[in-house]
Amino acid sequence: MHAHDLTPGKSSRPAGTRHRIVIVGAGSAGIATASSLKKRRADLDIALIDPADAHYYQPGWTMVGGGVFDARSTVRAMASVIPGGVQWIKSRVTAFDPEANAVILENGRVVGYDQLVVCPGLSLDWSAIEGLNETLGANGVTSNYRYDLAPYTWRLVQRLETGKALFTQPPMPIKCAGAPQKALYLSCDHWLKQGRQGSIETRFYNPGSVLFGVADYVPALMSYMKKYAVGLMFSHTLVAVDGPNQRATFLRTHKDGTTETVVETFDMLHVVPPQVAPEFIRTSALVDAAGWVDVDPTTLRHRTFANIHALGDVINTTNAKTMAAARKQAPVVAINVLVSLGLLTERAAYDGYGSCPLTVARGQVVLAEFLYGGKLAPSFPRWILEGRKPSRLAWLLKARVLAPFYWHCMLKGREWLAASSRLDKDARR
Repeated sequence: MHAHDLTPGKSSRPAGTRHRIVIVGAGSAGIATASSLKKRRADLDIALIDPADAHYYQPGWTMVGGGVFDARSTVRAMASVIPGGVQWIKSRVTAFDPEANAVILENGRVVGYDQLVVCPGLSLDWSAIEGLNETLGANGVTSNYRYDLAPYTWRLVQRLETGKALFTQPPMPIKCAGAPQKALYLSCDHWLKQGRQGSIETRFYNPGSVLFGVADYVPALMSYMKKYAVGLMFSHTLVAVDGPNQRATFLRTHKDGTTETVVETFDMLHVVPPQVAPEFIRTSALVDAAGWVDVDPTTLRHRTFANIHALGDVINTTNAKTMAAARKQAPVVAINVLVSLGLLTERAAYDGYGSCPLTVARGQVVLAEFLYGGKLAPSFPRWILEGRKPSRLAWLLKARVLAPFYWHCMLKGREWLAASSRLDKDARR
């Protein structure tokens, strides 16, 4: 399908406000893109649409659940991170009208654009697991995927002396695919150091058949699973939770495709819910058959609408959905939007970079970095940091460097370690 060069204003919709660039979503991807645009053209007319009062550094929640970070260090007022000169429209988008170059807000207000950037993140589908909503934050049921629950994870880890601890991962795609394991590793590390590991039966439930999607990192991760004596339960998907009776129900899929229901008791249950694009995205004309925004994987431009780009967790590219991916994508989208506006000439290319610092123990991290297709993409020479092995240096990067880097560099348009390549001439169009 070829991209269409749409002309603004061909619609009967009532006139509303209009901006040269409209960005939907003020998470990591949206703020970084707005800052990257402003860095290149300070006079750009940009509106950022998001209803949230707070902005979160979500990669820090695993560390909160492991007793390393305080939860309050991972949140700031949204107003404090909106780039200067960018208009913040504090509202919720309910629909898109790409033929009219407009988005519709919850109060019916219409906001027009010349260029649209879509990056609202994804939605955590807690209700997809029967009984989960009713017991989250109680009965030993927790999740590091929520700001208010990550501290509860750490309280459970500290209190548990004997019993059974279950950690789950949902079907892909999810954001930060290593996070379900990170919760387990940091918990087990604490129990091991407290002399409790032998008294706590720990299991990891994964609907897939492999521990991690990039094979080069699996040996190091498996060594820690063995060290912590974790029972690996592949082909298991959590489908229901009975909090008061502390029972978890899984659907086990056999090699021949048949399934069976498996019920397990627990004393602690760390849940990661299934994840989908937000409803206003799934019901729009922007998505593919699976419900994700349909973009070219290299330029991040929409496959149908030439004046729409998208990035972050909501797109249908095959890269890992991580903050590191958004960090690399933001300059690409900023440059390509400016090319579309005629303000730059060379389009940028995204190579699928993603990163996952896998905290296998307090003080040890396996720094997974890779491109499309699982090709390794280390940021440092191996003599400095060998990403396929646990490293103290990678831990210091995760524990001390990445959060300040996020707040003061990524969100400010300082694109260190985020340079993008330019498209080859024969790939330009």
